[in-house]
Amino acid sequence: MKRVLFLTNYASPYRVRFFDELGKFMDVTVLLTDPVESVTHRNEAWFEDGQGGFHLVQLSGRPIKGEYFCPEVGKWLKKSYDAIVIGGYSSPTAIWAMAYLRLRKIPFYMEVDGGLIRQEGKLKFWIKRTLVRLADSWLSTGVYPTKYLVHYGAKPEKVFFYPFSSLYEEDILRSVVSQEEKAALRRELGIPQKRMILAVGQCIPRKGFDILLKAAKNLPEDTALCIVGGGPTEEYLGLREELGLTQVSFPGFQKKEILAKYYRAADLFTLPTREDIWGLVINEAMAYGLPVITTDRCVAGLELIEDGVNGYIVPVEDVEALGEKMREALQGNLAEMGAASLRIIRPYTIENMAKAHVEILERG
Repeated sequence: MKRVLFLTNYASPYRVRFFDELGKFMDVTVLLTDPVESVTHRNEAWFEDGQGGFHLVQLSGRPIKGEYFCPEVGKWLKKSYDAIVIGGYSSPTAIWAMAYLRLRKIPFYMEVDGGLIRQEGKLKFWIKRTLVRLADSWLSTGVYPTKYLVHYGAKPEKVFFYPFSSLYEEDILRSVVSQEEKAALRRELGIPQKRMILAVGQCIPRKGFDILLKAAKNLPEDTALCIVGGGPTEEYLGLREELGLTQVSFPGFQKKEILAKYYRAADLFTLPTREDIWGLVINEAMAYGLPVITTDRCVAGLELIEDGVNGYIVPVEDVEALGEKMREALQGNLAEMGAASLRIIRPYTIENMAKAHVEILERG
């Protein structure tokens, strides 16, 4: 069984699931740089323990501008592995580890969850290009992340694709939820409206929920908008009152089983993000058979949404375009679009994510 070492920041649920699955085929050791208590932007119920399918090592270190530098990573890099995978390239520990491996001519992979090319100065571009080119091979989640990596110096022939997901095969519905079941779930959740639009995420500026609230002004009165995640900010509550959005609710953070009810009760999902280098909630919404609307700064949307087939891509921060596409979707064939989401998302599973890694890492 091949021995593989991963370096990443913290044990997010999708990573724990992935490492557990990969551990069925390889001897996996995972080094974490950030202690759980430092991840203050996540509810503690968000984390998962996993099934123990891999070796987990919490490195000791010190914070540098919000990220942890862990010099002890060196002792792990001295050990013998068949493959080494560095998650990202910008953290102090990742930079240290990549420099160490490059100086000792030890080959390694750089893995990214996503990526969007931005306008930037020459110095920033040079720094990114220097760091990206330290790797020997790269693991990418799709077309746009690959363009990102190549833009910063990755060799196209050495960039390998894997389907990025937080879902097991069993998490993806076999068919779209019926209108009868949706209506029953909305009653259970205390949502009286006939239709429901769902958004899921932290109430932070990057997610663009202020744009969503403004776009919701002209929604039909019989359409609810539920924004599930962290508690709403004073700005969002003020916008709701100012715009008279009586059908908008903020249920707050929900555990997995309750969140599933919101997904099943919804007719449409939207993520008006200002930028997401992936956006796993897109995968999750599609797995529940929902049409999805997001922006052209969301990599998951760019990779997984076929415009007009299972959702829409709108320009970032465009209130009118978002409102128009929400109304258009609600007037269209939601079941047909939801079925298209299920078809597109079906290959994006933890199982296939692990299989792709096995094929890539064993091939060398």
